[in-house]
Amino acid sequence: MREYRGVGIAYEDNHLLIAVKPPNMPTQADESGDPDLLTTMKNYVREAYAKPGAVYLGLVHRLDRPVGGLVALARTSKAAARLSDQVRQKTLARGYLAVARGQASQEATLRDWLVKDGARNMVRVAAANQPGAKEARLRCFACGERDGLSLVRVKLYTGRSHQIRVQLQHAGLPLWGDARYGGGRPGEQIALWGAFLCLTHPTKGERLRFYAPPPANAMPWCLFSLPQNFPELDAADDPTAR
Repeated sequence: MREYRGVGIAYEDNHLLIAVKPPNMPTQADESGDPDLLTTMKNYVREAYAKPGAVYLGLVHRLDRPVGGLVALARTSKAAARLSDQVRQKTLARGYLAVARGQASQEATLRDWLVKDGARNMVRVAAANQPGAKEARLRCFACGERDGLSLVRVKLYTGRSHQIRVQLQHAGLPLWGDARYGGGRPGEQIALWGAFLCLTHPTKGERLRFYAPPPANAMPWCLFSLPQNFPELDAADDPTAR
C-alpha cells in the first residue's frame, strides 16, 4: 500500500479513491487547522496527476478524528452521487474492529436512540421520544478475549456521531483508550478502527471489498489475532431494525 503524507492509499482509479486515514487526523478541515484527510488527498490528486487549479474530491462518509481506517472518496460528481445513494440505501457497508473492556457476547444487536450535545460535542443514549433523538443500530460479533478485554467486529446500520463508542459503552463495553466515553488514560489511542469497506464501483458496477488492519504491533491490538474477513458485512438483512 502506498502512502502520501501519512495517509495510506488502498485503491484509486478515475472515479474512486479509497484512503486509510491515520488516527487523530480530521476527516475534513475543522477549527483546529490541523492537516485533514480531504485536503491532503486533494493535494495528492493534484500532484500525482499534475492537475492545475481546484481538484474535485467528494467525501462520502466520515470517521471520528481519533479513529483510523478506510474512507471512500469520489473523484467525480457522478461517483459522489452514486456512492451517496449507496450510503442511503445501506449497500455501502462499513465494518470496524474494536477492543472493549469487558466480556462481549458472541453476537449482539444494539438499538438505541442518541442525542448529541453540539456545544460539548458529546452524545448520549436517550428515550426514543426525546426531542432530537435519532435511532442508532449496529451488530457486534466477539472474535477474541484476553486480559479482561474483548476484540469485536462491528457492523453499522446507521451512521450517527460517535455511535459505536456510545452504544458499546451503554452496553457495558467501553472502548479501550476512549478518553471521552470509555475512561481511557493519557497516552492511550482509542481501539476503534475502520478495517472493512464493501461498495459497488460507481461506474463499473462490480462489488469491491477492502481491508486495512489496525497497527498489529500497537496496544491493545497486539494482544489479539486480528480477523482478516467479515463474513456478515455484505448481508442485506438488518435484524436490529425489526
